[in-house]
Amino acid sequence: MRAWGNRDDTFVVDEPFYAFYLKKTAADHPGAEEVIAAGETKWRKIVATLTGPIPNGVRIFYQKQMTHHLLPEVSRDWLRAVTNCFLIRNPAEVIASYIKKNREPTVPDLGFVQQAEIFDSVRQQTGFIPAVIDADDVLRDPERMLRLLCHAIGVEFSAAMLSWPAGRRETDGIWAEYWYAEVERSTAFAPYRERKIKLPKSLHEVHARGREIYYDLYQHRLR
Repeated sequence: MRAWGNRDDTFVVDEPFYAFYLKKTAADHPGAEEVIAAGETKWRKIVATLTGPIPNGVRIFYQKQMTHHLLPEVSRDWLRAVTNCFLIRNPAEVIASYIKKNREPTVPDLGFVQQAEIFDSVRQQTGFIPAVIDADDVLRDPERMLRLLCHAIGVEFSAAMLSWPAGRRETDGIWAEYWYAEVERSTAFAPYRERKIKLPKSLHEVHARGREIYYDLYQHRLR
């Protein structure tokens, strides 16, 4: 999100379905009431905005989505109107990050199943395999992977995507104070480092299911 938000020709929207998701599920997330009060909770209105004119008259509308926010009742048909890219990440890393705020996530909480379902839906609707990038690949060589992604979606690469000023953005969701501390401190992609993660035994089945889905998508990654 920071990489795309640093381009002059791009407008960023941050997790537009979050308020809708929280209202429908009553999920116990930090600042949930505040997010619901500030956001749009009707999914059809959200879709109308995401498929409408690009704000600020720029060329690119970058929409950061969390797959579990797109609950089953949200039609997938509108995804034909946008260019879909999928960011995948080692499930152990995802879980280790998530449990800093929520200690006992389920597979649906983490979005693995929904990501696979949405990927398959987009593939069936368009007849093409959408772009997939792996987070570790991006950290190992940000410029190469962002060039590959831009080429895959027909956008000219910009060096502005490789570094950015620290701090919060106007386009960050109001949940930034709970989730974005590391993002706000960042000025570029962090160097890749291998991490040894030990997950609680209670999450081993969640991790196993996440790995299965992750490797299904991993075979399609840009490389």
